[in-house]
Amino acid sequence: MNPRSQFTGLVVEDEWLLRMELADELLAAGWRTLEAGTGETALELIAKEERIDFLITDIRLPGAVDGWSVADVFRQLHPQGAVIYVSANPDLATRRVEGSVFIGKPCDVRLLLQTCDRLLSVG
Repeated sequence: MNPRSQFTGLVVEDEWLLRMELADELLAAGWRTLEAGTGETALELIAKEERIDFLITDIRLPGAVDGWSVADVFRQLHPQGAVIYVSANPDLATRRVEGSVFIGKPCDVRLLLQTCDRLLSVG
């Protein structure tokens, strides 16, 4: 059994093609994934789903809720959850949740998968 299959991730990205690509890569690597195109949808999933082990979020999202806020709420509800920001926006290290990782766009999928493995101690 793939050790990744016990973990569920949430991909928050407003560009549907990129969101689909990231989710497909995570699924192909064995992770279970959820997807959200807005911060509001992400917050609904975070509140509703019993188990989300890691969050991959863009920073700039349509609507009133940005990726920084999504990560803040995620970490409040899932204190041990891993957070990875994937964005073309500048990294504001002081704004990130503790223990999080920032990966600039365009995202290197291999680096993203390695980062997920490392943060979740898989393998």
